[in-house]
Amino acid sequence: MGGHSVTDDSERPEWDFKERDVLILRELSRDPQLSSRDLARILAEDHDIDVSHVTVSESIRGMREEGVFREAIIPNEEYFIFGMFEFKINPEHFAEGWRDAMEAIRDSPNTLMYFLSDGEYQWKAVMMFPSRAAESIWIHEFYKEHGKVVQNIRNSVVHNVMKFRTDPEILETLHGEEDRRDVRR
Repeated sequence: MGGHSVTDDSERPEWDFKERDVLILRELSRDPQLSSRDLARILAEDHDIDVSHVTVSESIRGMREEGVFREAIIPNEEYFIFGMFEFKINPEHFAEGWRDAMEAIRDSPNTLMYFLSDGEYQWKAVMMFPSRAAESIWIHEFYKEHGKVVQNIRNSVVHNVMKFRTDPEILETLHGEEDRRDVRR
């Protein structure tokens, strides 16, 4: 699939990253509540980049409008239980029901992340629920509605979430070498 969503025809954003833009994204990933004035101060004090808070605000707005980053509210992981779901597809009924099943998973308020992968289990999702009972009810209702398309749902309990954020350092790859695929330190 080349990294593109089946339901989203948007392309990779066209954005020429300046060092300032990457530093702004890094600081916002550390603390999304920083104001443009705070960011301008951090750029000046920590990175010797002298820009006004208006310039910082325009940069943030431009990156947001171009789709460089997405804003999401992710509640503290202590409020929910998490599961890793793998959906095995039934090829016999795939053609008539795949889209409805895929959209049901994607659009579920319980879906935190949804993706395709290679292998026998092709659809995968990280899902969150208020309780194991709510998770069980979701699975039951999903099977009632989409059981012809999905042969099996394999779900694993995710416990002791150790990390639940984006590290600012990964954003360094946005500035400079465009085709860098990983960060090695």
